[in-house]
Amino acid sequence: MTGVEQSKYLGILKEYWGYTQFRGIQWEIIESICSGKDTLGLMPTGGGKSVTFQVPALAMDGVCIVITPLIALMKDQVDHLRKKNVRAYAIYGTMQRNEILTILDNAVLGGVTLLYISPERLTSELFLTKLKHMHVSFITVDEAHCISQWGYDFRPSYLAIAKIRKIKPSIPVLALTATATQATINDIQEKLAFRKGNVFRMSFERKNLAYIVRQTKDKLAETMKILNAVDGTAIIYTHNREKTKEYAEALASIGTTATFYHAGLDPVTRSDRQALWQEDKVKVMVATNAFGMGIDKPDVRVVIHVDCPDSIEEYFQEAGRAGRDGKKSYAVLLRGLHENTTLDKRIANNFPEKDYIKKVYEHVAYFLQVGVGSGYGYTFEFDMDKFCKYFKHFPLNVKPALSILQMAGYIEYSEEEVSFTRMQFLVDRDDLYRLKDMTENENNLVTTILRCYSGLFADLTRISEKLLSQKTGIEESQIYLILKGLSKKNIIKFIPKKNIPHIKYLQNRVVSEEIIIPRNVYEQRRKLFEMRINAMKYYIGNDKFCRNKSLLRYFGETKNEDCGHCDVCIRNKRNDKEQKTTYCNIRNKIIACLKDGKGHKVDEMRNIDPNYVELNHTLMKMLNDEEIINNDGSYFLNIKL
Repeated sequence: MTGVEQSKYLGILKEYWGYTQFRGIQWEIIESICSGKDTLGLMPTGGGKSVTFQVPALAMDGVCIVITPLIALMKDQVDHLRKKNVRAYAIYGTMQRNEILTILDNAVLGGVTLLYISPERLTSELFLTKLKHMHVSFITVDEAHCISQWGYDFRPSYLAIAKIRKIKPSIPVLALTATATQATINDIQEKLAFRKGNVFRMSFERKNLAYIVRQTKDKLAETMKILNAVDGTAIIYTHNREKTKEYAEALASIGTTATFYHAGLDPVTRSDRQALWQEDKVKVMVATNAFGMGIDKPDVRVVIHVDCPDSIEEYFQEAGRAGRDGKKSYAVLLRGLHENTTLDKRIANNFPEKDYIKKVYEHVAYFLQVGVGSGYGYTFEFDMDKFCKYFKHFPLNVKPALSILQMAGYIEYSEEEVSFTRMQFLVDRDDLYRLKDMTENENNLVTTILRCYSGLFADLTRISEKLLSQKTGIEESQIYLILKGLSKKNIIKFIPKKNIPHIKYLQNRVVSEEIIIPRNVYEQRRKLFEMRINAMKYYIGNDKFCRNKSLLRYFGETKNEDCGHCDVCIRNKRNDKEQKTTYCNIRNKIIACLKDGKGHKVDEMRNIDPNYVELNHTLMKMLNDEEIINNDGSYFLNIKL
């Protein structure tokens, strides 16, 4: 592209983001996608991925379709863009059909610049029909490693992206990821039907981030010790939900402000807690890996893993949330005394026996009352706790079984679906107007609700807090609090939205004996998982090789120099210093012994220092440096004193 053309994109960057220059490989990626080339961008966490598709989307005609796996992430990005007056919209599962239809029609008519969708949306006939009539500028696939069987977070729904390519074969695809091995890179391009290989890669090295592995008997005590030593915001990652609360409460008991976060919390609570942490009202966020994609707080000084992740990819991405502002930061992984055994158990947990998987399939059918030969296309709410209690299963075993059944094509299991907010007025319309104790915000909200919805006095009605927020100008989190307050006053009946897992049958139910779990779904993926677990075990067990170099090597990047600030480098420096001190001490003893000018036999030399190994090393080095000579088995000094 010409300089004139580049200045156009720089103008957009300055106008909407306030930056005067692109950084890293941002411009190379933008130039490539705007030239109509299928493009894969590998950028580390915090590398500015969003700019690579948002800037060209604003510069080009048509709608940019952005496929991203997390509803929370797409909502957050859309909110930020809308504040910049960008015509950005998101479509997700909890929206009403008329809302979805309005957005799709606007996209067809040219009223949408960026359209965010989940990969599951790609199977919707409504979306695919409307897509045929859209003028699409390009397609962005965020977290593109999810499409690869070699990727650590493979999601079968991502494979549906191929449908878009068939409908819009000439439209270029931009794939973005922060974690990809060479096998994953090749697979992404194959799965997305790249017309030609085209990869732009930024170094994954984070020079300001010190990687540390620390063995401890008491992880909680060690965590507290680290937090006392490091100022600023922190994230603590753990493998289970119960531990998030345990750690947060323990930290609070010693005066450290902390909150916890996991997928089992309702959306409003998660949003509120994230906001508290983002706004520095609490220092520490204790979370599962649900606190992941889209977390962009630049001043996180330390990320602590109290449990090992399942893969280097997952660890690297989570650890990379520290120090995005470029200042010295730490990624600390706490290793228990039996960490390898714990990691090995996860293999069996994630890949239960096939007979058990078939049993779960059968029990789910009984639980949902789906008969043999029926169910195809139907979606059911799935209460995991109730299911496990009734059939005496453990969620730890059931979830992997459902995941394998999904990959085998029998069901679709989703934890990200959210129920709808519902409300009903408990007072009649006339009494409602006579109420005098409502606040200004309450009056504003009630008036807006009455304008937007009907039937509210007769029955529970589904409402959209997002729509009400847009109409009233009140923050969505405040809408929830106002509705809760009106409920306490017995003005309305209020049922807030909450996470409810869903199961959708992708084919009619079959008898369990007829279930076929393909080799690529079970045996091959188990082998890949074992390889990732073994790579994680090697990483935490390594005490000689620079951790930064070790991580970079995993992703196919070679680095000659040690980082100098990981725990291994610091220990090696300390050992080198100690070795130099030892060498100097023994050398001085040898010189003192030999300065009489007489030859001294080997047996005599052994009396110089009790550390025979270091003594021999020192003698060999002095011989090589010609500081001493060996003549017929006797040592002589060969330097002037």
